Amino acid sequence: MTQQDPQPRVVVRRADRPGDLGWVVMAHGEVYDRQFGWDIELEALVARIVADYAADHDPATEAAWIAEVDGERAGCVFCVAGDVPGLAKLRILLVTPAARGLGVGTRLVGTCLGFARDVGYRQVTLWTNDVLVSARRIYQAFGFVLVDEEPHHSFGHDLVGQHWTLDLGEAPVGAPDAAARP
Repeated sequence: MTQQDPQPRVVVRRADRPGDLGWVVMAHGEVYDRQFGWDIELEALVARIVADYAADHDPATEAAWIAEVDGERAGCVFCVAGDVPGLAKLRILLVTPAARGLGVGTRLVGTCLGFARDVGYRQVTLWTNDVLVSARRIYQAFGFVLVDEEPHHSFGHDLVGQHWTLDLGEAPVGAPDAAARP
């Protein structure tokens, strides 16, 4: 008889502990360098997003989360106010390679969207790149719609940036129920 490893314990919590924000920057730099060969320009972009959040976020309408797998940081997502009232931005979703396939990304996005609904946002937007296929699948499952695409040269590569939008309200049929996951 073979002993199986127990299911990993996944927890999504606020990014409010020392080291959380620094981990977000470091993890983005390391993961995207290893996976796509993206250069330090990505890490600089994430550092600006994190620094803006740390210096000036409104806790009533903006939040960030860390996912942990068996007590180790394994993912993150941010919800920040957009440029117009009622608009939120989903920012810097990341799941480490070791945590992929455990539903971490779905839980993070579900937590972010639940927060956005609870605080009264009417719409959530995000920007991503077309090579981030797994993240796009999560966004589509929650009902995000591709608004536009544009080629750009960033992070040392020619990429195709994408803008996605979700009108909040009723969850689309078939959307993952992030709250129901352990």
